[in-house]
Amino acid sequence: MPYALLALGTATMTVSGCVWYVPALAVLRAGKDRPVSHRRAAAACLTGWSTPAMAAVLLLLTEVWWIPAAAAVTGLLLAAGLRIRAAVLRRTEAREASRHWGELGQGRPLPESDRSRYVVAVLVGTGLVAAAVVAVVRVAAGPGGAAAWFSAVTVPGAVLGLFLTLAAMHARMHRRRLPLDGPRPEDTHP
Repeated sequence: MPYALLALGTATMTVSGCVWYVPALAVLRAGKDRPVSHRRAAAACLTGWSTPAMAAVLLLLTEVWWIPAAAAVTGLLLAAGLRIRAAVLRRTEAREASRHWGELGQGRPLPESDRSRYVVAVLVGTGLVAAAVVAVVRVAAGPGGAAAWFSAVTVPGAVLGLFLTLAAMHARMHRRRLPLDGPRPEDTHP
């Protein structure tokens, strides 16, 4: 296979890898805004994708095969080393972040579970079922006049309204009982 065709294929493959090396370049340009492990991984990505580009250029410039091959192996070893170092740094950063989050949560009791939403849901559901049962009973009784039909419509609505009022009152009373999150301003001063 002629070296020019191999160089063209390698260059095409390198250009198609832009979905990896363009974001890596953005991470490196962000600088200190990104963690060290991310920057190291981005450097590994750029090294890995620039290696075939360099090999493609060397395939066009040299007549022997071992120079582009040696450059490709060297670049890939360097990229692998950077990637391994990034993984080690990432584990260290994750442990440190876990330790910080653990220290942050110590000494503070966990909030008790809030079951008021379930009570409100049960009240609303019970109201809907009760209103449907009342409506079915009123219609099954066969109201004869206009007043009977009016009561068949309004009584289930009143039952549902009663349960919705109970649910709203429960939610309002529960909201008033909730303690303030965090210390009060007067508690922060020694």
